Amino acid sequence: MATRSRAMPALRAPRALPATAVLSPRRAARRHARRRSLLLSIVAGTGVGVLTATLLSVAGFGSTSAPAAAVSDSAVTVSANQQDTDLGTAPFPKLAVTVSQTRDLAAQGIQVSWTGGLQSIAPNASTGGSNFLQIMQCWGADDDTGPDRTKCQYGGMNTPGATRDSLIGSTVPADEDLPHTVTGSGFSNPTYVGIPFHGADGGSVVKVVDDNGTNVLADRGKPDAEKINLNSNQYFSRLTSNEVSWAGSGADGTGSVKFELQTAAQSPGLGCGTPEPVAGGRFVGSSCWLVVVPRGTADAGANDIARSGLFWDSWKHRIAVKLDFLPIGVRCTIGAAERQLSGSELVSEAIASWQPSLCGAENGAAYTSITGPESDAVLAANGTGTTPLALTSRALSAPDVVDGLTYAPIALTGISVAFSIDREVTALREVSDEVKGRERLPFQTLKLTPRLVAKLLTNSYLDSMPTGADKSHLGYLSPEDPGPNARNITFDPEFLEINDPEWADQSITAPSVADIIVPQGRSDTARALWTYVTSDAAAAAFLAGEADEFGMKVNPWASSDAAVYAANGGTGLPLTFPRDDFPKADPTEQPADESGPAAINSVTWRPYTNDLATSANLVLRGDGQILGPWDPVAMPPKYTKASRSLAGFQRVIGLTDTSSAAKYQVFSAELRNPAGEFVAPTTESLIAAAAAMTADPAQPQVYRFDPASDAARGASGAYPLAVPVYAAANPAMKDAELRADYAAFIDYAVTSGQEPGTGFGMLPEGYAPIPEGWRAQALEAAALIQSGPQKASTPTPTPTPAKPTTPVTAPAPAAVQPAPAPAPAAPTGPSASGAAAGSLLGKTTPVDQELGGISGAVPLAILAGLLAALAVPVISRIRRRI
Repeated sequence: MATRSRAMPALRAPRALPATAVLSPRRAARRHARRRSLLLSIVAGTGVGVLTATLLSVAGFGSTSAPAAAVSDSAVTVSANQQDTDLGTAPFPKLAVTVSQTRDLAAQGIQVSWTGGLQSIAPNASTGGSNFLQIMQCWGADDDTGPDRTKCQYGGMNTPGATRDSLIGSTVPADEDLPHTVTGSGFSNPTYVGIPFHGADGGSVVKVVDDNGTNVLADRGKPDAEKINLNSNQYFSRLTSNEVSWAGSGADGTGSVKFELQTAAQSPGLGCGTPEPVAGGRFVGSSCWLVVVPRGTADAGANDIARSGLFWDSWKHRIAVKLDFLPIGVRCTIGAAERQLSGSELVSEAIASWQPSLCGAENGAAYTSITGPESDAVLAANGTGTTPLALTSRALSAPDVVDGLTYAPIALTGISVAFSIDREVTALREVSDEVKGRERLPFQTLKLTPRLVAKLLTNSYLDSMPTGADKSHLGYLSPEDPGPNARNITFDPEFLEINDPEWADQSITAPSVADIIVPQGRSDTARALWTYVTSDAAAAAFLAGEADEFGMKVNPWASSDAAVYAANGGTGLPLTFPRDDFPKADPTEQPADESGPAAINSVTWRPYTNDLATSANLVLRGDGQILGPWDPVAMPPKYTKASRSLAGFQRVIGLTDTSSAAKYQVFSAELRNPAGEFVAPTTESLIAAAAAMTADPAQPQVYRFDPASDAARGASGAYPLAVPVYAAANPAMKDAELRADYAAFIDYAVTSGQEPGTGFGMLPEGYAPIPEGWRAQALEAAALIQSGPQKASTPTPTPTPAKPTTPVTAPAPAAVQPAPAPAPAAPTGPSASGAAAGSLLGKTTPVDQELGGISGAVPLAILAGLLAALAVPVISRIRRRI
């Protein structure tokens, strides 16, 4: 994985490999057993040697194959002088556009940047602005003549200058627009032009048709005439379209935006990535176009821009780049066994990359990932019946339950605070021309302390509460006397002190920068983030009710101090931290209106997402999940959802993971680590954090980054929200075939699956390759899981870790240092939590078939009820991913 100094770039989607023979997991195991015996030597009760070798040997992964292409290898730059056939009338004749990735594409984000523009003017209620770009995705890329404007997803935002149709008065349309024109007869009956949309699925949305040589409205004479809408239809609308209707340039004529690519799964009308068979039984994805339309200062025959960018006078200046998509869907071998994985979402992108190689092999299994609370997953896996392989970042912790699990570290990833915040210069005071010249361009860096994160998570900023709610408990009395709590984070003096001075020249207001979009339910992610927050003395004091140096205080409903909580009217116990969820604890509501609008509470106002990946997608789209106006004519009446913000007007912060942040190309905040440095999630910073991870005092097999440890405080360059992911199973599980497939999955994940690249089966961006010490622990764990129950007296020698195969610039984790074998077992006492991570191979937990929290033979539906009976609160957020 290429290292970068900024937040991790977009995930490179896996590339299809040639159809070649692969070995089944069991044949591969036999072939490599002797080689693996140099590393693993586990003595079983009835013999020596356990076959848990490499799951697959896929052609293309060997030393004779060429490496997978990097994102930069498929970046393309095109210019107006290459494609514009009427350059003399082009708005920006020197325009050059760079698209960051054009091959191996999936549903993801890409970056579009340019030079040669002119400083833009933002749109308003009546015009589309001036000197800007419009960007859209179009299908039909096999047509060598270029994109067809009737096949472009455009018009959904339905704003001035960004519709598919317009009334053009007495203006004479271009000849190319005549087939889509109804000529008017005067002021009261103006000329209409409407560009139809033809979907990749064969359907169409057409407003104008040719009737015996005379253009007429398609719906003329029909009783449902008003129902045909070129801008909001079965293919796209303001809530689903991925178009960028306004992308502005700075004073130097440069700019950049993130663009959301959609496949046939998100947009059937585009059909990008639809599988198409080719020779050898393989499939390729149908390709599409990325189209950029430059807009100047006025439409033809008009004084400003208010008409469609699809009209010929604008469309003829388009710049287009072909996009090659991977085939969507996973084609597994017919009859492949389905094996369930349950728990952490943090490894989902890696599993999606590994899956085609795993299930496409001879006798390979299909591994289906069900994301949900990791604590439930490990509790279920602790039994001896048929249960999913647990994916977790924390060890099993349940009262009166002995941990019988074996833990295999399979991924090194992290939690990201993603943001999309564009500049909006204040009008309240004079600012420099240099600052004004960057208005509407995105901020690319943002720094956060643990206390700032605490403020975002606790509804302590004024705008995080409904507009009409009583905010007196936050110190707010009136607009003239708002109190010490800032409206949102961009007005917070603590934030302004540590970030670029240019932030102080802005006036950015929105509820979506007054808090952070978070997923619902319980998770290890929440526990890790709250641990990061509460390990900081200033943040912990803030949660307890102590004001920061600028007078801002925590929302008392979210305070950890009983007195602060009770003084505000709270009953019962206050919140405790750290915790494994993100409560919206403030019950304050905007009251219902007698005229109809219903009450608004903190959840209605700032809703949860279902998962971390959705948060990243919302940040990419500039969708702050902002509540829209009340619709009294809906059945039943309801609040609507506000449209996502245009590029240049985006302001949203969301919690996601580093792999989703990379996939969707969103910016990630730099977090202050225990060593006092602000660090973004990169390959180096994740590896540096791995070097400082310490053992769980109750389960020495499991390591984590403990911000309160001496190792973390001395870890220069470490990203503080780096997280390991473990695959956990009970070797006492009775189903030997299931254990073998789980062992095969682990084996593949930590060998071929750790090779960074874009190919199927490789490690996507957003993950760092695991240290060799972790790999050794995982291989030993896989062998133990496959071999099954061991005699209690059987020793388990600690293997000598191999030397690292991936060069790193950060300090190598202590776990990768060669160690003599056998090594002493890791300590199990409290002192283990404060020691830096040495070998991760702790003493194997004794296996006892009679012990376990809940037998894995219990169906998952019944398990949910049993967990509820144990008084473990569950907020459902289960989602199936393949």
